Amino acid sequence: MSKAGWIRTLLLVGAVGALELACRTGAIAPTMVTAPSKMVTTLVETLRSDEIGMHLQHTLSAVAIAMSIAIVGGFVIGFILNWVPFLRRAFSPFLAAYYAIPHFAFYPLLIVIFGLGPVPLIVLATLFAMVAMILATMAGLDRVPRVLLKTARIHRLSLIEEIWRVRLPAAAPHILSGLKLAVAYSFIGVIAGEFILSTSGIGHEIAFAYDNFDNPRMYALILFVLGIVTLFNMAVFAWERRMLRRRGA
Repeated sequence: MSKAGWIRTLLLVGAVGALELACRTGAIAPTMVTAPSKMVTTLVETLRSDEIGMHLQHTLSAVAIAMSIAIVGGFVIGFILNWVPFLRRAFSPFLAAYYAIPHFAFYPLLIVIFGLGPVPLIVLATLFAMVAMILATMAGLDRVPRVLLKTARIHRLSLIEEIWRVRLPAAAPHILSGLKLAVAYSFIGVIAGEFILSTSGIGHEIAFAYDNFDNPRMYALILFVLGIVTLFNMAVFAWERRMLRRRGA
């Protein structure tokens, strides 16, 4: 492990240990935050219960669909906008101001259009995550070194070969950054939507636990969400580092 990795690990262990100590000694009241060990034990008990399976399936399926649409659609749209300059000039002001829009204000409208169920959540999460992927794709393609493009022309690569062998590998680090953001935004969109109006899902269960002052269950489910997103981002980060090592970076 690198020095930076050791520092990150020590900081994380120190923060968790300090929180555990503060909770166990009463410096932090259990009505505010539960100890990390209590979060883990409650999470294990919750995952063993029969009722949580339906909520997990509801949330994870919605996140998976929204994430897939956002990643694929965002990449395709970003590629097209990068390839067609006048379209990019037309859409750039909207993309720049996109995240200033309060997306969750449209949730009631989405319910009117699509009805109750998972579809409004999926649409909301997709809209929230897709633009991050679009911007990352455009940024990555913008930063492809010109010398690589000249090399591709010297070797007389076809357009498809140039895109596949030169442009996409060179833009991959930025695209992977957009992928990580798309995953996080997909979770935010689905779970926040479940907070507002849903009868199932992890977000609904967190809100229900909060309303009933069930702090251990609430923090356990929050820990579960953080764990899933962290594991996915770590997998993407490992893939990104492997690509960089192949290039000698």
